[in-house]
Amino acid sequence: MRLYTHPACLQHDPGPDHAERPARLRAVLQALDHDRYAALDRIEAPRATREQLLQVHSTAHVDHILASAPPEGGTYRLDEDTVMSSGSVEAALRAAGATVAAVDAVLSGAALRAFCAVRPPGHHATREQAMGFCLFNNIAVAAMHALGTHGLKRVAIADFDVHHGNGTQDIFEREPRVLFVSSHQSPLYPDSGREDEHGVGNIVNGTLSPGAGSHEFRELWDSVLLPRLHAFKPQLVLVSAGFDAHRNDPLSDIRLGQEDYAWITERLVALASTHAGGRLVSTLEGGYDLVALSACTNAHVSALMV
Repeated sequence: MRLYTHPACLQHDPGPDHAERPARLRAVLQALDHDRYAALDRIEAPRATREQLLQVHSTAHVDHILASAPPEGGTYRLDEDTVMSSGSVEAALRAAGATVAAVDAVLSGAALRAFCAVRPPGHHATREQAMGFCLFNNIAVAAMHALGTHGLKRVAIADFDVHHGNGTQDIFEREPRVLFVSSHQSPLYPDSGREDEHGVGNIVNGTLSPGAGSHEFRELWDSVLLPRLHAFKPQLVLVSAGFDAHRNDPLSDIRLGQEDYAWITERLVALASTHAGGRLVSTLEGGYDLVALSACTNAHVSALMV
């Protein structure tokens, strides 16, 4: 199994009071700095190319992000929540590039599974707009690379971040080769992801009410989301791994524990083993309590390595 990351992802700094801070990635990397992860093949993430980004984003959006990095020490606010620093462009290019390289690795047989420990996250970025801490949609770039460069016909994206991946849905809601399934709290930012949103039959949203816990989460995946994934028979499984549905996370009201992330990861590994030759790529999305983020990373990556 491979781990993709890059020091540049620590240089994206929206400010000391911002939830999506460099300490998140430090917590993730510290969790993986343990003898039990000695077998991980640690790879420096390359930059995504402009052409790879343009497969999912408009020219105007890509140009705007690439031109918006402020001078050293400054910040540039794209919206109320999404802030760039001088290191943000490089971080965003490495975050998207990590997922592309991971797809190349698993589809070439160089690795079976991969985890991308990167930031900024990506699943809120739409074709035209950065939002929700996200600049480029990393998982969407990976999916389109699998379709376009590798010629796959069925790619599944499983998103268990507590916030709906509106950007991923926006990009793929008319693309039948991609199945997007999401569990998320509702109501909650970004106020999207209704269960009656189906795209061209390739969008499956499952909502969780505030206060929901392990039982509701597992029942939703077991009864609705996993069956749809199995019916799709994906050739590659991609995962938007957000850990902000943890009971201690400050940005949500769902009450999961690290054991729930081990459980869903085991189910997704089994899905990949059944239909995709085991091929799975996961990338970090949310998770804002550092202790919980570390514990959930341990649970997720341990399950991926089995």
